[in-house]
Amino acid sequence: MVAGALAATACRPTAPQYPHRSEPIGTVRQIYDGVLTPELAVNTFRNIDRLFPTRTVVASSRPYPLPSTGRPFPRITFTDRGARYDLDRYLELNRIAALLILKDGRIALERYRFGNSERTRWMSMSIAKSITATLVGAAIKQGYIRGVSDSVTRYVPALAGSAYAGVTVRDLLMMASGVRWNETYSDPRSDRRRLLEAQISQVPGSALALMKSLPRAAAPGTSNNYNTGETQVVAEVLHAAIGRSLATYLSERIWSRFGMEADANWWLDSPDGVEIGGSGFSATLRDYGRFGLFILGGGVAGGDSILPPGWVREATTPKTLRGGSALDYGYLWWPGPHGSFMAMGIHGQYLYVNPSANLVIVAWGARPHPTEGQVVDDWVFCAAVAANL
Repeated sequence: MVAGALAATACRPTAPQYPHRSEPIGTVRQIYDGVLTPELAVNTFRNIDRLFPTRTVVASSRPYPLPSTGRPFPRITFTDRGARYDLDRYLELNRIAALLILKDGRIALERYRFGNSERTRWMSMSIAKSITATLVGAAIKQGYIRGVSDSVTRYVPALAGSAYAGVTVRDLLMMASGVRWNETYSDPRSDRRRLLEAQISQVPGSALALMKSLPRAAAPGTSNNYNTGETQVVAEVLHAAIGRSLATYLSERIWSRFGMEADANWWLDSPDGVEIGGSGFSATLRDYGRFGLFILGGGVAGGDSILPPGWVREATTPKTLRGGSALDYGYLWWPGPHGSFMAMGIHGQYLYVNPSANLVIVAWGARPHPTEGQVVDDWVFCAAVAANL
């Protein structure tokens, strides 16, 4: 584990001390092994900036207001696989550490558990992937990236001659590069864990070197395989295209312009290196909600369209692989029923957006195991909220 975090390049000295800064935490290997106790998992998930160097995503001086609906939250009951649940039972069984429900841009429900509060920053895990994909849209809108059909090696020539030759930005966003990958989180021999070890080493370029070494399993664009390493390649493409850090770009285009009220943190692959495109982002509950509202509104911030026309729909709806096979995945977003979609992360994190219901739901999961512990289907819960608000 790498102790401490890099100082922010634009740190504001008046910021109050973080309330959880002195808590004991586990290691990043324990997170992925799924061996943290429930209590230590909570402490660790809200202190991930102590695991690796980070870069700060600077907030706005004028926060986007989130007023209350002024109405009591309705009693919601729903059925999942033959069992009946209500809100409190859902929170308990799925170990939800915080929940925010925004209806028509207003707070319908805000609930914190396990000692969390409005000032707590919580890990995103793979919600970071959807944030990274959104930055690709922003870079296309500004002309830094010509389009999703561009080749990866145009921006990252170090990958020339590797299995990423012939892979497009669109292939990366669909996790369809065709590069062989094993995503098993708890297997220390998997490619996902090898990527984690590269990050733990904090050796500049080690993550990209791992991706360059991987063999090909299928032709580019023809087969989807969930691959966190793919999003590190996306981060490298972005970093090269925009000519600055992803955290700085996120602050410039979205975080400060839309009105996020608190600084966020983002893991780096090495000291002063490239952000981890697939995880390691941490922010407050309300700011995750504001990001959901940014997406819900089609990508407008500060009165400007940050994303290309139609980008949100393109990124969040099912795609088609080369050769015509249907893919129930977007551009690092998960499509859902009735036009809804999610950004999802292991241990129970999600950001749900439902345009037809004008609804955003953010949940922090505190499940100790990466992929186990979802008793109630989160999609079913979100659909129940949409139907009752």
